[in-house]
Amino acid sequence: MKLSVIIPVYNEVRTIAHILAKVQATPHDKEILIIDDFSTDGTREFLQKNTDENVHVFYQKTNQGKGAALKLGFEKAQGDIIIIQDADLEYDPDDYKELISPIVKGLADVVYGSRFLGGRPQRSHFILNKLGNRFLTLLSNFMFNHTLSDMNTCYKAFQRELLPKLNLKCDGFAFDAEFTAKVCKLNLRIYEVPIVYHGRNVEEGKKLRLSHGFGHLWALIKYRFTN
Repeated sequence: MKLSVIIPVYNEVRTIAHILAKVQATPHDKEILIIDDFSTDGTREFLQKNTDENVHVFYQKTNQGKGAALKLGFEKAQGDIIIIQDADLEYDPDDYKELISPIVKGLADVVYGSRFLGGRPQRSHFILNKLGNRFLTLLSNFMFNHTLSDMNTCYKAFQRELLPKLNLKCDGFAFDAEFTAKVCKLNLRIYEVPIVYHGRNVEEGKKLRLSHGFGHLWALIKYRFTN
């Protein structure tokens, strides 16, 4: 099965070369789609020098958000399985094999790479971020009758053929809540696998803030009752 690795990028000049090299090094048949969300720190100029045949770069004309970048990547993807990969170094592409295994074996439609299942190396989490994620994940589980441990994980892998059914709309970080709501409502086969996590702080470039949690909360409520 061919992978479409979709990497939304915004001001990641310090990490983009490293993460791209790590994704390239994975032993999978794949295409890499990078969507630059109007970076202003030199990331855009770095990507314009790309000459790799299996790396396709698309440029947003304005900063539109993670969800908007992902939706553009989904439109362009040609692989059988889509993997979402952040452009920072928090998530390790060496986990791809485990992430796609339930799909390859015909067991799952969607796989979440969980930071909270245990058994893999983890940088210590910031307590407020972890509690916020746990609250939103628990709420989504009650709303959609599931037992996920990490709704907001970057690592989500799924069959590309599901995209028309999902009808994704969110442009920002609330994408994760919308995606979870919709895959749960479709009664898809959802698996979780433990992953390595090298979290970073604000000084190191982390963009997700506690305030984004309100957007997730609204998206869960909205897509519980609408499509």
